[in-house]
Amino acid sequence: MIHTVRLFTAASALVFLLFGGQAFGELQYFTPGGASAPTADMESKSASSSSHDMGGGSPAVGYDIHVQAPHMMEDGTPGGPYHHYCKGISDKILQCLLFESTAANAPLVAVEYFVAKDLARTLPVIQWHRYFHDHKVEIATGRVQILDIDDPAKVKAIAEAASATDGVIYHLWKKGLAFPDGSVSFPQSLGHSFPQPQ
Repeated sequence: MIHTVRLFTAASALVFLLFGGQAFGELQYFTPGGASAPTADMESKSASSSSHDMGGGSPAVGYDIHVQAPHMMEDGTPGGPYHHYCKGISDKILQCLLFESTAANAPLVAVEYFVAKDLARTLPVIQWHRYFHDHKVEIATGRVQILDIDDPAKVKAIAEAASATDGVIYHLWKKGLAFPDGSVSFPQSLGHSFPQPQ
């Protein structure tokens, strides 16, 4: 099911739901700008690590949040929309693998980090505007879709938590090339504006 995300009030204490496994097993939490929220599932875990735990198993496991959004490419043209497969790696950072399609052999074309605003906004303003974008502003455009989740409450929680982050995109494989040539560009969200000095 596709949900087009509209603007929700961002609250940095809201929980960013991360679903483990194909059957949406144990819930893990990413709280932008705060500590991880405990749950009954987390409290009842045994001391041994499962393959989905942070710190155990493969780092390739757990990219279960599926978001689709277009980007503004380096030349100012729209690109995508890109399929973002995301997971939280700390209470401040979510990382996403970006593909142009959902085909099993789709090449990885970019990586995006969702960084808690209290961390991202410690950068100099010119650096932030050059590389980062505000997810609250991006979500407000209506161009972001959260896919594969049927529960509207979970979709809303994800949108609210994402709104409390800023994004930085590293585009690794330019469209039309037979292979990644080593160049990296930094697309923006559609609608991001770079304020000019007056």
